Amino acid sequence: MHSFSRCKTFYLYYLNEHRNATCRRLHFVDSRLVFIVTTFALYKQLYTLLWLLPVIGYGFTCFGHYFFEKSRPARFQHPIYTNLHYLKSKPIVA
Repeated sequence: MHSFSRCKTFYLYYLNEHRNATCRRLHFVDSRLVFIVTTFALYKQLYTLLWLLPVIGYGFTCFGHYFFEKSRPARFQHPIYTNLHYLKSKPIVA
C-alpha cells in the first residue's frame, strides 16, 4: 500500500489508477448520484433512501474497476483522499 504525504501526490496516483474512460465516467456518475440522492432524501425527509448510498457509491466504482480498469478500487485503501478527489473528477471524465 502506498503512503502519501500530500494530496497532489495522491492525485497523480489516482489518475494512474483511472486510465480507462468508462471507469472514470462511472465514478463521475456515482459521486453525483450520491449527492443527488442525499440531497433529495434530506429535503423530502425520506431517510430510508439513505441506505442506498453505499450501494450507489461502491456499486459503480467496483463495477468500473473490475470490468473496465481491471484493478482494485483505491477507495478501499485510501478512502479520505479518494473521496476528496471525486470532487475533482469532472475534468478527467472524458
